[in-house]
Amino acid sequence: MKKITIAVLAGIIGTVVMTVVMMVGSMMGMPKMSPPNMLSEMLGIPVAMGWMMHFMIGIVFAFSYVFLFDRLLKISNRYLKGAVFGMLVFVFAQIVMAIMPTPKMEGSMVLIAIGSIMGHIIFGIAVTLTAGNAYCSKKCCQTNKYSIQRHE
Repeated sequence: MKKITIAVLAGIIGTVVMTVVMMVGSMMGMPKMSPPNMLSEMLGIPVAMGWMMHFMIGIVFAFSYVFLFDRLLKISNRYLKGAVFGMLVFVFAQIVMAIMPTPKMEGSMVLIAIGSIMGHIIFGIAVTLTAGNAYCSKKCCQTNKYSIQRHE
């Protein structure tokens, strides 16, 4: 697969997984968090546009992983690499949230922060695993319990 296709696929999958986890989290006692609704409120746009932006942002972050961070993060364990990438995305999101007018949050700010960190780490892991699986085929990769090593 070409890198662009891999990045788009990883961004979509990562965003879907993160969004589902954040929505299910509210059923388990975490504060309700909906990134598309937050984007809609922050920018004064319809919720449908918030959903589109949410997925576009996920794809942009996946592009940054595929074209930049995959090479810069010298971590062989893809789960750990994804968690580190997810934390970097979380930090970036917090910087942007500090700059933009934020919507009114309901619930404990600590729980909201924990939920957001968890969501972004899960996003990072999903992107890393999706991109790693797309790069590798049975002929070129050796699989072990912890990571897949690329042989280029």
